Amino acid sequence: MTTERTPRRRHAERRRPLLLAAAALAVAGAVAVPVVAQATGDSSTDTSTRQADFAAAAAEFDVPEQVLLAVAYQQSAWDAHAGQHSTDGGFGPMHLTDVTPSMLSAGDAGMAGRADVAELAADSALHTLQAAAKLTGLSAKELRTDAKANIRGGAALLASYQESTGGKASADPDDWYGAVARYSQSTQRQGARAFADRVYATLKKGAKRTTADGQRMALAPATGVTPATGQLDRLRLASAATAGTECPTTVDCTFVPSAPSNGQVSDRPANGIRIDSIVIHDTESSYESAIATFQTAGGSSAHYVMRSADGAVTQMVPTKDLAFHAGNYSTNMHSVGIEHEGYAAHGATWYTEAQYEATAELVKYLAERFDIPLDRQHIIGHDNVVGPTSATVSGMHWDPGPSWDWEHFMALVGAPLTGRHGVGGVGSVVTIAPGFAGNRQTVEVCPSDDPTGATPACTDVEQPANFVQLRTAPSSTAPLFGDQAIHSGGDGTDRINDWGSTAQAGQQFVVAGKRGAWTAIWFSGSKVWFHNPKGRNTVPAHGVTIVKSGRTTDVPPVKVYGSSYPDAAEYPAGYGASTQAPLSVYGIPSGQAYVATAAPALTDDYFKADGKVVFGAKKMYTIQYNHRTALVYEGDVTAQFPANPHGHS
Repeated sequence: MTTERTPRRRHAERRRPLLLAAAALAVAGAVAVPVVAQATGDSSTDTSTRQADFAAAAAEFDVPEQVLLAVAYQQSAWDAHAGQHSTDGGFGPMHLTDVTPSMLSAGDAGMAGRADVAELAADSALHTLQAAAKLTGLSAKELRTDAKANIRGGAALLASYQESTGGKASADPDDWYGAVARYSQSTQRQGARAFADRVYATLKKGAKRTTADGQRMALAPATGVTPATGQLDRLRLASAATAGTECPTTVDCTFVPSAPSNGQVSDRPANGIRIDSIVIHDTESSYESAIATFQTAGGSSAHYVMRSADGAVTQMVPTKDLAFHAGNYSTNMHSVGIEHEGYAAHGATWYTEAQYEATAELVKYLAERFDIPLDRQHIIGHDNVVGPTSATVSGMHWDPGPSWDWEHFMALVGAPLTGRHGVGGVGSVVTIAPGFAGNRQTVEVCPSDDPTGATPACTDVEQPANFVQLRTAPSSTAPLFGDQAIHSGGDGTDRINDWGSTAQAGQQFVVAGKRGAWTAIWFSGSKVWFHNPKGRNTVPAHGVTIVKSGRTTDVPPVKVYGSSYPDAAEYPAGYGASTQAPLSVYGIPSGQAYVATAAPALTDDYFKADGKVVFGAKKMYTIQYNHRTALVYEGDVTAQFPANPHGHS
């Protein structure tokens, strides 16, 4: 959700390239209340300060202290974010939002280059920090960076909602239900009610934790709490248009709406916007926390969230609508996003069989409904989604990570990566299929890779993995390939977040060379090698479309893109044209070839205001460019169906 757009965490103990360090933070968009709370602040810090700040702010603005604490717990778990905005544009313990166009451009909305991004960022629900500044006289900077000021701002905001909803000044928490529901910023009745119910559930059971900066916080359980839920009517909120679920009968499925600002109402595919892919994520948080995050204005959302323990499903966005989940607007337009409770740095421990099987049922249902091919070119991970601009490529998320067992999952959906292992000749296509349990890889996991706090120092971990490592030469001592967007010409690493040096199970590539037990493929504009004795890590692929530049060596490489918008001249009058530019560090040099994951599709764009869909005249191929996909114009490449040799080595 997993957040550019992510909060900065502790630096890794080992030195890493700057861009890789930034990419480490981009696991998923649903980082919210951590499951494991640890004190990481300086031991000399006054660990009672924040608790006192809540008491003072509550007294100043005549808000019951326990209500203020419960609201803040639901918003931030009392963390201050160290002056950085959270994954969804909220600041401080009270999650005061101040979402900018740049956040929407680089965040899960992936709106870089869109003409309407400023209009979308103007939603009042995304600017509670500005409202708090007016109420308190504090500056926006103070509210962003100073926890005490932020708590005062939240208290002032909550008091103003009590007044605007017709509530009376009261020390009784029961009398604040309407104001608490208003604090959610939801424009839907279900969302406001769900937030208020969570706050009052926290009041009843209490809470206790030590924040990331060492503040010891506690909220004692309250007895006899009976909130005046009828106050919700004062908000005069409409119910979400879709209260039902879109799930197969074989899974336990409920509907809880995400915040409206975290997606866009549409009418896919009836309005012509194709749904051609399903994106698998992990939450980097608990199941409940992910749902709460998606209900909070200013951030991300997903169509579905899957629970680890039993595979229960919560649908949060109707499939006809766009969810902001992939960090790329073009991908959001054409996909369904499924989040999974789990942590990518924790190996396969969170991805349970119940979760795999329930997701497989859901994916088969969606694939049949929208005619989505059941293969790894259309069922992808968030880590396979390309950044929409050169600036966003390095920070794209890497969930669900190397421990999602793609081969097992694809077998569950009825599309196993099976066949006689081997590798054909140069120019043929192979599917990566190294197995999982027996494919043990060593990865380095650092504190910034693990939001639970369970990784206090960088540690090498050997675990089953879904990838093969890629090297610059056919030797185990050769450097790992370093992706240009992450390493700027340097070597790759075995860091768990370093997606640039790995090819994943189910991905397909064109064979570029063979030497002994090593196979070379075209990858990210380079020739890279992986250990493949007797073809044990690959299965030959047949009938696959490949594209190549077809140019001579004295012309620039074919340009590679991260989005698929029409040309500016193709937009009707009155509709601002979205813009896109080639990804500056990438390209397809002469002589290289890549697998097209689907037939070329028309460029397109969508405008929420009136539901207008704009189509361009040009078509673009989606290709398996490196660990991630990318786009090329049909007119810039030549395409062919390879005659894949039947002989295996």
